Amino acid sequence: MSGVNELAGKYAVVTGGSGGIGSAIVRSLQNAGAVATSLDLAPPPDNDIPWLHCDVRSDDSVGSAVQQFFQQNGRLDLVIHAAGISREAVVWKLAVEDWDRIQAVNLRGAFLLLRHAIPLMRQGQGGRVVLIGSINGSRGKFGTSAYSASKAGLIGLAKSVARETGRFGILVNVIEPGWVRTPLTEALPAAIRQAAEAETVTGSLLEVSDVAAAVLFLCGPGASRITGQILRVDAGQFLGGGA
Repeated sequence: MSGVNELAGKYAVVTGGSGGIGSAIVRSLQNAGAVATSLDLAPPPDNDIPWLHCDVRSDDSVGSAVQQFFQQNGRLDLVIHAAGISREAVVWKLAVEDWDRIQAVNLRGAFLLLRHAIPLMRQGQGGRVVLIGSINGSRGKFGTSAYSASKAGLIGLAKSVARETGRFGILVNVIEPGWVRTPLTEALPAAIRQAAEAETVTGSLLEVSDVAAAVLFLCGPGASRITGQILRVDAGQFLGGGA
């Protein structure tokens, strides 16, 4: 179990921090002693999570939100990109607008976040970057070409930036969750959820707390030599299930 104050004195931003997974990440960081703020288009459903308006598709918006956080707190140590969207369609039926929107949020958003955050992180004593990917970024999935491509792009981004920032003590990693139980996924047809559950080797799907725990690990003292890596948190779903 992570120490209650193992991240005391650390300051964190989480894009998409008002959503189900993002807000769980913010709370996990707060519980470990960090000061954590959601960067999102809308405030979190619970007003005990600090929030700054941010459209991750916009360079100006990301830059403004990150600078505002830094001015308020004087430092930036932990940067998590949890913002993400998806539209499902086979590639020949996928609207160009949907492709562009998904890349803008999932991949361009990560780039803009790092572009603005890393110079501020360099003013401190290193830091951690965690990008929330997906097992479908590594394995692909029917009907998710745009989403899977954007999540695959996070892997190349993380590995390259890890090489660029290692000398500053800034570590960059990707978490690849499998199917996570959220209000959005729970609203999907039962057959889809059951198929995902059948792929796992544990017989159960992830909770948002599982993803948050992985973020906490990569931001904590036990991960001080881990960078440029993919951490799959998927109940074995990537393996495809079965004995």
